[in-house]
Amino acid sequence: MAHETVAARPALKRGVTPTRRMLQIAAARTDFRIGLIGFGLLGGLAIFLPLISSIDPIKIAYGSKLLPPFPSEGWKWPYLLGTDQLGRDVLMRCLVGLRYSLLIGITTVVLMFVVGCSLGLYAGFRGGWVDAVIMRLTDAQLSIPMIILAITILGVSRPTVPAIILVLGLSGWPLYARVARSVALGERSRGYVLGERVLGASDLRIMLLFVAPVVLPPIAFVAVLDIARMMIFESILGFLGLGVQPPTPTFGNVIADARKYLLNAWWIATMPGVFMLVSLTCLNLMGSALERARNAVLRGEA
Repeated sequence: MAHETVAARPALKRGVTPTRRMLQIAAARTDFRIGLIGFGLLGGLAIFLPLISSIDPIKIAYGSKLLPPFPSEGWKWPYLLGTDQLGRDVLMRCLVGLRYSLLIGITTVVLMFVVGCSLGLYAGFRGGWVDAVIMRLTDAQLSIPMIILAITILGVSRPTVPAIILVLGLSGWPLYARVARSVALGERSRGYVLGERVLGASDLRIMLLFVAPVVLPPIAFVAVLDIARMMIFESILGFLGLGVQPPTPTFGNVIADARKYLLNAWWIATMPGVFMLVSLTCLNLMGSALERARNAVLRGEA
C-alpha cells in the first residue's frame, strides 16, 4: 500500500499520470537528449540518404576498390568512408545496414511487447489455471537461450527479414510477460477495477483501458534497451551467415566479409562497427535516462 501511495503522489501533486511524469523527467535529462538527437540523426540518415543518393550500395566497381576513407591519402570523392574489396561505397553500405538493423530491432521489440504483455496481463488478471499454464510456458521459454534458439531455427530455414523478426520476437517475450503479470496481479484487486466490474465492464475492457497503461512505466526502459539487444543479435546472426543474405548489406555480413582485409583495408570492418557503437550508445543513454526517471517517480522524488 505504501508503494502504491508513493507511486501515485507525483501524479496527484502535478496533475499528470506517472507515465507522463516519467517521460517529462527523462526528457529533461541531458543524456536522454543526447541519445535522442544522435539516434534521430543516425536513423534519419539511414532512412533517407540511400533513397536520395545516386550511389548504389550493392553495385560493383572494380576501378574504385579499396579506396581509403577521408582524409587519408588516396581517398576519392564521393566515397567519404572509402570503398570495399569490390568497389562498393562503405558509407552507403553502413547506412543500409543500420536501416535493416533498426527495422529488425524495433519490429522485434514491438512483437515481443505485444505478445508478452498480452499473455502477462491475461495471466495475471485471470489467475487460476490460466496463470499457471502461461507462466509454465514462460519458464520453459526462459530456459532456452534466445540466440541458440534463433541459430537453430534459422539454420534449417531460409533467413529472411520476417523470419528473423518472428524468431527473435517469439523468443524474447517472457520478460515482458512476467512484468505485465506482476502489474496485473497488483491491479486486479484495486477499487477502480471492482467498480468497473460492478458497472458491467468486461475483463477485456478493464485490461485494455485501465490496466494496460499501468504497464508502460516499468517496461518502457526495458523496451528501449531491448532494441539495442536485438540489433546486436541481428548482427551476430548476420556474421554467422544466418541473417539478411548478401548482396543486401548488414552490419554482420559486412564485417564477416571484411575479416580478411583487416590489415590492409581496416575501414571496411571498422566503419560498420563505429555506426553500431554510436547507435547502441544512443539507445543505452535513452534507456538509462528512462530507468532513472521511473525510479524517481516510484520513490516520490519528482
